[in-house]
Amino acid sequence: MIFIYICIMKIIKCGKDDYSILVGIWERSVRATHKFLSQAVFNEIKASLEPLYFPNVDLYAVDDNGVLVGFIGLRSDTIEMLFIDSDRRNQGYGSALTDFAIQKGATKVDVNEQNPSALNFYTAKGFRIISRDETDDAGRPYPILHLSL
Repeated sequence: MIFIYICIMKIIKCGKDDYSILVGIWERSVRATHKFLSQAVFNEIKASLEPLYFPNVDLYAVDDNGVLVGFIGLRSDTIEMLFIDSDRRNQGYGSALTDFAIQKGATKVDVNEQNPSALNFYTAKGFRIISRDETDDAGRPYPILHLSL
């Protein structure tokens, strides 16, 4: 007997009803990729997702057979956030979301300097470093690289 798994992946617009699922994806993704964050900063950012960050971006998620596996936040021409569930990384979801964002006009993204996998991902997509800040937007000691197509 042969079983064939058919992936039905689509990108959907997210709303407030999806926020709790997106927070879970964010948490698992950040724990896997942002080892440089202190627990206090992790908690601070997590607490700000629903009230501050999510409402200020257009959120889209990858729905793979009815399961949200990653999401992207867009504002104007900028990718503000991109997170893929930790057990779904390296399966093309980030590329699908980034290609979707570029088709919608995104040309900029910021990445933490301490996250080389994100930098490598975006440079492979054609983004180039245009500037660097010593701290993140909140003044924390996490250098930010500004990239553009």
